[in-house]
Amino acid sequence: MADLGAYLDKRDFGATPEPQADGTPSALGLRYSMQNHDATRLHWDLRLEWEGVLLSWAVTRGPSLDPADKRLAVRTEDHPLSYLTFEGTIPKGHYGAGTVMLWDLGWWQPLEPAARGLAKGHLKFRLHGRRMTGDWNLIRMARRDKRDNWLLVKIDDEAAGQRDPVARYRTSVASGRSFAAIRADKAACLPDHSGTRPGHRPVQLATLTDDLADHATHWHELKLDGYRAQVALGAGGPRVFTRAGHDWTDRFADLIPALRDIPCASALIDGEIVAGAGLQGFGTLQDAIAAGGPFGYVAFDLLQLDGRDLTDHPLTERRAALEGLLRPLPPMGAVALSPVIHGPADEALALICGNGGEGVIAKRTDAPYRGGRSRDWLKIKCRRQGTFRIVGWQASTSRGRPFASLALACDRDGGLAYMGKVGTGFDQDTMADLARRMEPLVRRDAPVKAPRREVAGMTWIDPDLTARIDYAETTAQGRLRHAVYLGLHDEGPPMRTPAPTVAISSGDRVIFDKPRLTKAGLAEYYRAAAPLMLPELAGRPLSLLRLPDGMAGERFFQKHPGKGFPAALKIQQIADKDGTPSSYAYVTDVEGILGAVQMGTVEFHIWGARRDRLDRPDRMVFDLDPDEGLGFAATRRAALELRDGLSGLGLRSWAMLSGGKGVHVIVPLRRTAGWDTVKLFSRGVAMLTAQAHPDRFTAEMSKAKRKGRIFVDWLRNERGATAIGPFSVRARPGAPVACPVSWDELGRIRKAGAFSTAQALERGWADTDPPPAQTLSAAVIAALDAALTA
Repeated sequence: MADLGAYLDKRDFGATPEPQADGTPSALGLRYSMQNHDATRLHWDLRLEWEGVLLSWAVTRGPSLDPADKRLAVRTEDHPLSYLTFEGTIPKGHYGAGTVMLWDLGWWQPLEPAARGLAKGHLKFRLHGRRMTGDWNLIRMARRDKRDNWLLVKIDDEAAGQRDPVARYRTSVASGRSFAAIRADKAACLPDHSGTRPGHRPVQLATLTDDLADHATHWHELKLDGYRAQVALGAGGPRVFTRAGHDWTDRFADLIPALRDIPCASALIDGEIVAGAGLQGFGTLQDAIAAGGPFGYVAFDLLQLDGRDLTDHPLTERRAALEGLLRPLPPMGAVALSPVIHGPADEALALICGNGGEGVIAKRTDAPYRGGRSRDWLKIKCRRQGTFRIVGWQASTSRGRPFASLALACDRDGGLAYMGKVGTGFDQDTMADLARRMEPLVRRDAPVKAPRREVAGMTWIDPDLTARIDYAETTAQGRLRHAVYLGLHDEGPPMRTPAPTVAISSGDRVIFDKPRLTKAGLAEYYRAAAPLMLPELAGRPLSLLRLPDGMAGERFFQKHPGKGFPAALKIQQIADKDGTPSSYAYVTDVEGILGAVQMGTVEFHIWGARRDRLDRPDRMVFDLDPDEGLGFAATRRAALELRDGLSGLGLRSWAMLSGGKGVHVIVPLRRTAGWDTVKLFSRGVAMLTAQAHPDRFTAEMSKAKRKGRIFVDWLRNERGATAIGPFSVRARPGAPVACPVSWDELGRIRKAGAFSTAQALERGWADTDPPPAQTLSAAVIAALDAALTA
């Protein structure tokens, strides 16, 4: 930790407005600022956050974007972090007397280890400022006197050679004030756009597909791993709207000064907010939201400009207008254009996936902008395959299942790096073969370093077996996401999954009248929906709602399968509360689902735990069940409030339309807490919600208590209780589907049964991205207790 002694010794804090407090280190990223200091000589002070202080250099003539210019930068005393945004006038007779203007603000990123660069006298870094961007060198000069002289030199990159920022920017980046206004201590006069600020519009959405688009009619853009947002510019300042139209300007306040620099009277821009300052990934963006930045905004469409509606214009014209609007902004700055990739779709996808991207969005170039999902925009995601060493297995508690998951590692820097686990892609024969191969390789110590909590109970083996793995991406923590086992590396190409063989009898029997859906049609839906369902459905005990004679006939729940059930629907013995074993059904594949349909099943209800760890739930469900007189708008609002309440307790959630009356708010859990803990915690959340708004919520099941209220049903979170599974059809008129939705999308939905079977298949998981499993830690439980007490 650097020393602030010199800073404190030089100042009389009874007379100077400069801050004395140390300030708080950034939770995410390294902050940067540059202050224009009108002292004895006008100069610019460069501040870089490092090890709890601001490293400081006085740049005598200001920064230059010309790589041929070498600007003298005199190293001065370290400043406290609280100095980062200081703006004011230091009185005459005091050290540094003169007016200080906050000229630039943002984040910085070392391009080489910073400690080594500072020690050797050559620091290479990248700025993510509102005015200063790109790569830079700070080079120490040979010392000839007491001054510690360095040179600030621009590296030749995209930002090099642009218009001189010293001449261009003469006011505060924060308040818009000049030196004279700061000296007079006049109120901030932030620059405003003068036109009428447009409101939010329904956003255009892409349809997920595996089909590549024709490059003669489409171009491709990066699929960004961020937060969809419309930016409205006009009188009153910029506003940031979520996809559902919620005003989140306060959450993205770090972006507002950069948005103010967009030169227009008014505009409505569509784009994506991403984690800035060289950070990557949606998880990092969530951290940035919690920390207040850094953010970047990637613009890809322009809906309105200076009062002119552009939505009926083709994409090519809207893009040209957007490029013209953003052209004056600093390149590589906080606001950027989404790059367009022309050429064959397979080449574009290979380029993106090969560089670790999420995928591409194919956009029809002659199409207007239309809210909602259509095939004018197509979303093609990257899937990756690789080979990884098997370094261990985690035991399963299920009889006949030799392991629950495999630990994986990759070769890196002469050793092994832990890459997480894979727990899907196995059938019984594959598991038995792997267990036989792994048994002789068992060892006492771990062949790879891994966090203890992630590998508890692991049986380690010598890393002699190499597996082929299909996965979506590598997370910021270096773990494979959505990993699926394909086979051992020496087995040749993976075998294709055979087509389901379950026969559907009485296929012409009508199950639903309007729209007409027969038993065969229902089976066809479930055959197509199986890949969407199995990640949540497979390996869980089930309760089945059976309608053997359709909607007009008898219906009943069946927890315990009887004789005559097809072999594809697997059976497990589970002890009831009194210790008596009972049969429960579960599925592992599409054949199991179709086997249940053959027996007249319409609805699939799932346990909150999987059969290999029945004592450890991996999901917590809150079913928002409204009184009959309440409209869906009240339930929708309640779901968003419950999401925010859970977020305040440190838990992220995802939403699912029940297909009936309500919404399910679901929290994925690590399998660390037992049923009692999860049940008590969920009850506490429901009680807290009801206490906060007793006129709108109840935590009690009683119909009398529910009058005019929404029941926050926490009873789904006890052993043996079930909740409707994602993509299950509901036995209700119209055959609605229980469908996952994104939080932004939820704000536009008008009923809990919004999606038919055809619509559910078309949208799939859409933009719903369930968060990773979380732990009900002591801190989370304590936060709930404190909230209840308050």
